[in-house]
Order: sequence, then C-alpha cells, then structure tokens
Amino acid sequence: MNSSKPLIWLASASPRRSALLKQIGIAHEVRPVDLDESANAGESPADYVMRLARAKAQALWSRLTGEQRLPILGSDTTVALGNDVLGKPQDREDGLRMLRALSGRTHQVYTAVALQHARGCEVRLSVSDVTMKTLSEDEIAAYWETGEPADKAGAYGIQGQAALFIERIAGSYSGIVGLPLYETGELLRMIGITLERTVGTAEVIA
Repeated sequence: MNSSKPLIWLASASPRRSALLKQIGIAHEVRPVDLDESANAGESPADYVMRLARAKAQALWSRLTGEQRLPILGSDTTVALGNDVLGKPQDREDGLRMLRALSGRTHQVYTAVALQHARGCEVRLSVSDVTMKTLSEDEIAAYWETGEPADKAGAYGIQGQAALFIERIAGSYSGIVGLPLYETGELLRMIGITLERTVGTAEVIA
C-alpha cells in the first residue's frame, strides 16, 4: 500500500490524537474544523462529546466532494464531575478552580469518536474513571505555570506532568488522552481498515 496516501482525514488539530492514530498505523491527514464547542443547557457529558464528535466529522465531510471524501474521524473529550462538564479553562482562575474541584476526588473522562463515511456516521463512547491525589495550593499554582493545563479539558493532561497527580485510572488510557483506540479500531474495521492492511503504512500528513 502506498503510504503517501492517507487512509482517512482527522477532523482535529490535536497532536495527541494524531500521535495515537500513528501509534496504530493509520495513515491520515489532519484537517481540523472550527465549531462552537459550548455545551447545551442540561446536556449530559456523554451526549455533549458524542454530539461534538459527530459534528466535527460531518462538518468536514460537507466541505469535501468526490475523491476528497475519504472516511473522516472526529473526536471530542471532556472531564466531568457528576453531570458538570469541565471543558478547557477560560483563564488562570478558571483553571485553578477546576484543579481544586478535581483534587482528591474521582472524576470521569468522556471521549467520543465518530466515523463519517459514504454510508453514514457511526459514533462510539469511552468513559473512564480517574482518581487524582489531593493537591496543595502550591502544586496547583505551579502546575498552571507550566502552561500545560491551558488548552486541556479539566485543566490537566494525563500524558504530561499531571501524570504525577493521578493515583489510578479505570478505563481507557488512550481515551483519557483524547482518542480511545479500541473504539476507533472498531469503527475502522467496519469500513475494512484493519491492522493487516495498515502494517508499515503509518504516516501523518500535516
């Protein structure tokens, strides 16, 4: 198979999602879309991420025609305490507030992945429990100053320095990072993209 040709489009600017696709050998091209990611009133965390994952994939699909229409993956991740969605912090105070709320508690990370293709759009959901140790005010402030929390749901990134704060997880590590690989593999197999077909073809086209 010619590795210069992507198998899919990735409707996301997240370098973490791109790296996870590369990890499982999926040649892809990054094609981010810009959407309003505000949660609707009364929307559950699960419904929120599934709606946005689907919307991202469908928005890119609608912009493409003919041979451009490769299968498209869209994904969205949020952190939740109960039904309270903790998205990306608006500023420093918002980020500190989120970290204080998560400190010493178990929360959920919801990640949805959607695959838009010629026959429709399929969505899968991954939910993981994450337990964070009790953080001191100094730890919270120092972590914010690293710059890592600013663009992360829940104001932390488990794949970065916040790994020091995580006591345990129950669920999908890749889902917590931003793309649940088991569920992604399920969707890709539905359209004939399997490990056997992708060995040696992984490539990211920025």
